Amino acid sequence: MQPIYFDNAATTPLLPAAADAVRRVSLGSANPASMHRAGQQARQILENAREDVAARLGADLSAAGGDRLVFTSGGTEANNLALFGLAGNVPGHLVTTHMEHPSVAKAADELERRGWHVDRLAPNEHGQVEVDTLAAAIRDDTRLVSVMLVSHETGVIQPTHELAALCARRRVPLHCDAVQAVGKLPVRFAESGVTALSFSGHKFHGPTGVGGLLLRRAADLAPRSFGGSQEGSLRPGTQPTGLIAGMQVALDASLDRLDAHTTQVTRLRDHFEARLAAAVPRIVVHGSAAPRSPYVSNVSLVGCDRQQMLMALDLAAVACSTGSACESGSAEPSPTLAAMGCGETLLGSAIRFSFSHLNTLAEVDEAVTRIAAVCGRMAGENSARKAPQSTR
Repeated sequence: MQPIYFDNAATTPLLPAAADAVRRVSLGSANPASMHRAGQQARQILENAREDVAARLGADLSAAGGDRLVFTSGGTEANNLALFGLAGNVPGHLVTTHMEHPSVAKAADELERRGWHVDRLAPNEHGQVEVDTLAAAIRDDTRLVSVMLVSHETGVIQPTHELAALCARRRVPLHCDAVQAVGKLPVRFAESGVTALSFSGHKFHGPTGVGGLLLRRAADLAPRSFGGSQEGSLRPGTQPTGLIAGMQVALDASLDRLDAHTTQVTRLRDHFEARLAAAVPRIVVHGSAAPRSPYVSNVSLVGCDRQQMLMALDLAAVACSTGSACESGSAEPSPTLAAMGCGETLLGSAIRFSFSHLNTLAEVDEAVTRIAAVCGRMAGENSARKAPQSTR
């Protein structure tokens, strides 16, 4: 069977032009911190990429007191740098949610272990954090709020503009994990009101191993590692100039066709959910009543076990997931869906399908055919197990 890749929230296929940029720059560049001509040429490539990526994301690095862009190894490092760097060393109060990616959730767990008080907000039944819920959680000693922009599990878009306005009034910095938004939805850092914003290149057809953290100039970010002056001493270590150049190319390509890609993927997602609802006895699409990114569809195939379904679909050459790839070894149900109030039946049958503009309607139709066949086979096996046994 022809493989069908519907796990783009985990990683996207590398854009050939981005791969070419990685190879070209990596083969020809020196250390950008070196003072000789080759090093300074590499430095120019690095800084051109920094300015371009920041500008494409609505940040301004040039103005006095403007924004900053720190290149990282990806979203996980960017999220950790934001949480530990903005939190500081003296324990205080952190507000986050039950829906965050493990790179935020486990960083919050570590801060709690170090003496921080952490409040984790539950979303409403549609998967959104309500402004009043955050307002009630912020205290006089709240030092940081961290809320993702787009859920990696459901695709639900959080009201970050309203949350950021609240945080600004209360003079509390807001970090936003935008890993599932950058390159897929409009992101305008200056207009968003957030203090720090994380992203990762491999989520928008760039290379793995590179990402970034956008920061307000006034953000008081402490470094978490030491050893060099790179990235303003906030992230020391030799920058991977080739990977950064590849990410720049991928971001430019994604944003140049953002509207067309959004229209195309929305059509794919809607067609997938409509065909699946017609082909499978009962499904529940999580977050469907809230604003959603078209790139993610989280569906409970009621009556099917999610782990068995995942393995069966893999055998049927349909790549999907039960949640974050960073938690792929966990048998625990989705914390996001649990926080949305889903019961065991929905939790135990939830599968995440995630799309790219590289997917086609023909792939959607074929995937639904395979999913329906697997569901039918699993339902038959379940019925056979429940049938009365012969006494002969």
